[in-house]
Amino acid sequence: MNLAGMHVFVTGGSQGIGAAIVKDAAQSGAKVTFGDIQDAQGESYAAILRSEGLEVYYVHCDVGILESVEKAHEMAVSHFGIVQGLVNNAGVNSSVDPVKMTSEEWDRFFAIDLKSVWHTARCVLPAMRVEKKGSIVNIASIHARMTFPKFFPYAGAKSGVIGLTRNLALDEGEFNIRTNAVSPGYTLTPILENWFKSIDQKQRQLSMDPQPLKRFAHPSEIAKVVTFLLSDDASFVNGADWIVDGGLHARYA
Repeated sequence: MNLAGMHVFVTGGSQGIGAAIVKDAAQSGAKVTFGDIQDAQGESYAAILRSEGLEVYYVHCDVGILESVEKAHEMAVSHFGIVQGLVNNAGVNSSVDPVKMTSEEWDRFFAIDLKSVWHTARCVLPAMRVEKKGSIVNIASIHARMTFPKFFPYAGAKSGVIGLTRNLALDEGEFNIRTNAVSPGYTLTPILENWFKSIDQKQRQLSMDPQPLKRFAHPSEIAKVVTFLLSDDASFVNGADWIVDGGLHARYA
């Protein structure tokens, strides 16, 4: 895929799938700005990629707070110019008792995992509309279609991400702005590893057993799909949810 000349903004780009997306997009020729709240890790990762000759820039960005996103976007545009590609990757897991969850916890979780898609779109769409070109990729999850016990209300947020993807695809298509979702399955990220550590140690094998490909995904495998959707090679792909789970969704429970 060729992203030469494209400025891509990635949220949650310091580790896991986000970090893989940052690197793959940059290796495909894009200038990449990535945001996160883990500043030391983000700055370190950016320095590593720049040492490899890639054009990357790190900014602090709390996606759950509109003002933080607006500031990060301003810095990105000042550094690399208008954003033509957006990847909404930042998110957190949730495993809360619905009776014990507080209103504040609910608001903060949905601000990060769902409302953030609007925050970033609100920033990048004006310039994309003027340019009549843009690509937005929202990282959802297979949890939007099927979920796991004790994951409340994660599936609700990820289902919402796919819904917002459809809205943006229909509303922004007239400006030649494409919006798609990617729904990863089990992927070897720090979040997944921490989840395995937090529960029964047998869970890793139990999660592996139903995998049709008998393995979990690597973050780079998700990143390749995102890079494709950002690129002109996907010029007629719009409003779609790309499931990248090795076939897990096709299996009878």
